[in-house]
Amino acid sequence: MRTVRGRTDRVVVVGAGLGGLACALHLAGSGRQVTVLEREPVPGGRAGRLSVDGYEFDTGPTVLTMPELIAEALHAVGEELDDWLELTPLDPAYRAYYPDGSTLDVITDTTRMAAEIAKVCGPREADGYLRFVDYARELWRLERADFIERNLDAPTDLLTGNLLKLLAGGAFRRLQTKINQFFRDPRTQRVFSFQAMYAGLAPHDALAIYAVIAYLDSVAGVHFPRGGIHAVSRAMAGAAEKHGVQFRYDTTVTQVETAADRATGVRTASGEFVPADVVVLNPDLPVAHRELLQTRHRRLTYSPSCVVLHIGSAQGYEKIAHHNIHFGRAWRGTFDEVIRRGELMSDPSLLVTNPSRTDPSVAPADRHAYYVLAPVPNLDRAPFDWRGGLAARYADRLVRTLEERGYVGFGDGIEVLRTITPAEWAEQGMAAGTPFASAHSLLQTGPFRPPTLHRGLANVVFVGSGTQPGVGVPMVLISGKLAAARVTGAPS
Repeated sequence: MRTVRGRTDRVVVVGAGLGGLACALHLAGSGRQVTVLEREPVPGGRAGRLSVDGYEFDTGPTVLTMPELIAEALHAVGEELDDWLELTPLDPAYRAYYPDGSTLDVITDTTRMAAEIAKVCGPREADGYLRFVDYARELWRLERADFIERNLDAPTDLLTGNLLKLLAGGAFRRLQTKINQFFRDPRTQRVFSFQAMYAGLAPHDALAIYAVIAYLDSVAGVHFPRGGIHAVSRAMAGAAEKHGVQFRYDTTVTQVETAADRATGVRTASGEFVPADVVVLNPDLPVAHRELLQTRHRRLTYSPSCVVLHIGSAQGYEKIAHHNIHFGRAWRGTFDEVIRRGELMSDPSLLVTNPSRTDPSVAPADRHAYYVLAPVPNLDRAPFDWRGGLAARYADRLVRTLEERGYVGFGDGIEVLRTITPAEWAEQGMAAGTPFASAHSLLQTGPFRPPTLHRGLANVVFVGSGTQPGVGVPMVLISGKLAAARVTGAPS
């Protein structure tokens, strides 16, 4: 593994996203002097917070899996997860709604889930589910140490015994093809393959290695932290600060200053120079290269984006769960519209999260908070004029779609509505206007994904969803550990 050359005592981390926070904790635990510079007044980056009229909304991810990775970062400084976060396991993890009117609860207890599938889809599907769980669990075991929680510098790093086992298990076939070996009912096929969209690909294009995302969601379990996902950011920042990490909020870094093949420190918008032995960059990679390093970055293909509605409402619905997936009638065609043709979904599949049913503190008394996510093309694929009237028209369309799918009176109950589009994601510094970074195609995965250590500057390290191992809260937390290992030389 390549590591930072020279002194590594003073580290400046640019950006207090989850990856930057995890990196800061691991570095602080190794005895480094760490300073985190964050342009916003609070930590979190994409896992930020929007407060409107007594409603509290997570501005980024809403699904939390593998909280043990948060615990691992806290353990680096001797802290315990339970002292910083109150986590609630979600049961069900999701509730899936289908066009034929049926529903399927995704339950992380495999015995209960098999019974649920048998009730809704029949015993043959339940048997397939149990086989899928065994397969996905083994897939995660084979991938984790060798390919996910490891800094990869060259394709030859992939040559391990586990690679042969993955090949033998069909992990490099198409995800949808593999899923169809276990499931025959379109409902189970969808609920165990839609997660490919997190990786920026359609299930019929993604590799079967990404079945591990469904495993983490559907088997390992989904949790909700009291106060929302942003509470994770606050907890990690609080623990880091307790153990000597200096945080400077409302501080925008404008440039990484270099001499020869090394960074010497960073320059802020106020003109201040902050010296550093190592600079860790948490901004989206193309932005970090273009704006902070003034260098060109290799052209990447980006994941689809999304429109998110943050809704505060007087209307509640007893029959929904915390996380709800509403599938449209179309399936492959939906992915083709968004990814291949750059069109808005004609028959949208939507994620509706209702955090106030688990944590009433995120809404005023007798009120409800909703987070509605609809995949849309990124700005590279379709540079729509979201600043015109499109955002409002599309929000109205999504509200009508939910009303048609059973959310009676949803529009009339809205008291607060904030619409986030690819234009806003781009304003926040996300390449191609997507919060999901570069897609996980074969040539943008593993050693082919931008590494955590700069190839030309010996002491510049990257962290976050654009680097290894990739997109999603677990992967971003792992990237923090991998970035720290580049500094400390510890095995990753």
